[in-house]
Amino acid sequence: MPKAYLMLFIAVLFETIGTTALQASQQFTKLVPSVIVVIGYAAAFYFMAQTLKYLPVGITYAIWSGLGIVLIAVIGYVVFQQKLDLPAVLGMGLILLGILVINLFSKTALH
Repeated sequence: MPKAYLMLFIAVLFETIGTTALQASQQFTKLVPSVIVVIGYAAAFYFMAQTLKYLPVGITYAIWSGLGIVLIAVIGYVVFQQKLDLPAVLGMGLILLGILVINLFSKTALH
């Protein structure tokens, strides 16, 4: 099972890279960030597809999207100076809590 989570984590990292590059591409007007978007998302979907050999799609997507939201929000704050208010931070905390609940208590996380 650790292999599945490693592949999922790699997928989330590539998705985060792709999304960060999407912001930097300025609507695909800059070549290098635009190429990184395509490569990042292609790699992300490859690793996510590999994860689906071991984890159900619902669990995979919940973890993928939850971690992606939080990582992108942090990158947006640090790199692009995009501010987060308290409700946004609390909401993301609840998302992380949901991921923990799924992984610690759900029997559907096993495939």
